[in-house]
Amino acid sequence: MKQILGSVLSLIFLGLSSLVAQEPERIGPYGFGEELHFEVSYGWLNLADAKMHVSKRAQDHNDKPHYKIDVYGKTKGAATIFGKVNDNWGTYIDMETMLPTVSYRHIEEGKYRKHEKVYFDHSNNTAIMELYDKDNKRLKETKEFDIPGQVQDLVSGFYFLRTQDLQNLKEGESVNIKGFFDKEIYNIKLIYEGTEKINTNIGVKETYIFSPRLPKNKLFRGEYPVKVWVTKDQNKIPVKIKANLFIGSLNLDIISAKGLKNN
Repeated sequence: MKQILGSVLSLIFLGLSSLVAQEPERIGPYGFGEELHFEVSYGWLNLADAKMHVSKRAQDHNDKPHYKIDVYGKTKGAATIFGKVNDNWGTYIDMETMLPTVSYRHIEEGKYRKHEKVYFDHSNNTAIMELYDKDNKRLKETKEFDIPGQVQDLVSGFYFLRTQDLQNLKEGESVNIKGFFDKEIYNIKLIYEGTEKINTNIGVKETYIFSPRLPKNKLFRGEYPVKVWVTKDQNKIPVKIKANLFIGSLNLDIISAKGLKNN
């Protein structure tokens, strides 16, 4: 179960990071201090809590202001019987270009550990990956990769999605883009499926629906196994994510939203 949860969360964000083909709006839909909380469930079992958090103030990197954004996933209750998950994905996004400068992963799933940083050089189309030991103290490996221009990471791509003008998308339209994750370049296709009004813990919301085409894997059922509901308002926050597994489905449902830029 711990492998399923960690893999599902990673692949969901990988799929979401594909919609980055347009220029961002001049006024972004999110701001400092935004915090979104989700409950992760499998059938009747509440597996984990997830949180998406934007830093409360700009972070300097290379003398330029950045958004620092963290995504957390942590098992709770009876789900810890299968093995504890305590994961953190993060990114530093250049506030001018809306491109990632540094991304990082701190993965703790049972006895498995992975600590990784990736430094992006978009001018020279390279990314340098640093892999650390299980205690995140000693550098074990450094490797350089060639990347396409304007590439996004696992977390930054999703926040870039929120800066897009989604009103002009037509049902069935697909967007193709490249993303860099886990030493590889991914060609992802994301399908826009229209709109839907749904009940959520933060109220009834009009939403856009997206279905990313994910890489072949042993967890999901079907070619487009994940659906994502994003609010059809100025905030464009995710309120529901459903992933169809080979057995059953995993759901992420929003339970609270704080610090929204647009009320």
